[in-house]
Amino acid sequence: MNLPPYSQFPQLTGDGILLREVLPADIPALIPISFYDGKPATTFAEATEMQVRIDKDYADRNSIHWCIVDTATSQITGTLGYYRGFANNTGELGFVLLPRYQGKGYMSKAINLAVNFGLDIIGLSRVTAITTKQNLKAVQLLTRLNFAKVKELNEDEVEYETVA
Repeated sequence: MNLPPYSQFPQLTGDGILLREVLPADIPALIPISFYDGKPATTFAEATEMQVRIDKDYADRNSIHWCIVDTATSQITGTLGYYRGFANNTGELGFVLLPRYQGKGYMSKAINLAVNFGLDIIGLSRVTAITTKQNLKAVQLLTRLNFAKVKELNEDEVEYETVA
């Protein structure tokens, strides 16, 4: 497997979006959607600390985290990446969009780019995503992108996997 970190942080482009490294200047825009271990940031300081931890995970070969940028406007629309390591040639995708960009196709494009990167560049054999049963938008998105439900993790969470 070709795990991070890479000599140059990978930028992925396609159909009006760019996936790129999160920069310090991006933090204010990302506060509403900054999470680490399921806990949200509520302040600039918390979001900055979370990004420091995400950057350390990348340096430790356990993750890669991109911001999603609309190339027409240069606006950040959300984030996504692989988290929690790459054990058993598996990568778990996590993703979140700023509310004003939901339903406009940004995440579909970003997930497709990230899945292809995981399979073709990292060399993963499985790409998974975990969401809650109540997150109907995520369930619909994953289903539309050919992820199949593989198991219920508990009474609230479900794991999905890409289907070739």
